[in-house]
Amino acid sequence: MEITSEAMKRCELVTVSGRIDSSTAPDLENALLGLIQAGQKQIVVNLRDATFISSAGLKALLSALMKVRKSIPSGDVAISEIRPELKESFELVGFDRLFKFYDHDTQAVGSF
Repeated sequence: MEITSEAMKRCELVTVSGRIDSSTAPDLENALLGLIQAGQKQIVVNLRDATFISSAGLKALLSALMKVRKSIPSGDVAISEIRPELKESFELVGFDRLFKFYDHDTQAVGSF
């Protein structure tokens, strides 16, 4: 798994590629929580190049979402460019009601 981060005007764009599983999910969680601890409350996670996401990967995203929503002022984590087969994983566990999904990074970044 590879994680890159790019500071945008109103949010942080995090691009994740490869498999997000039990061995790589802690790296994703640490990257997201590091951004939050640095003061970033608006995060877009691009999953275009992610090939798999396990429950550990979903937990990492949920952990970041809960952290920014509890902050003052509250923030949000949006998902962009997700593959349909990965979105099914979010839908199976009901996360499609927690996260906002966007077809393109520009839409997701513009939502903040």
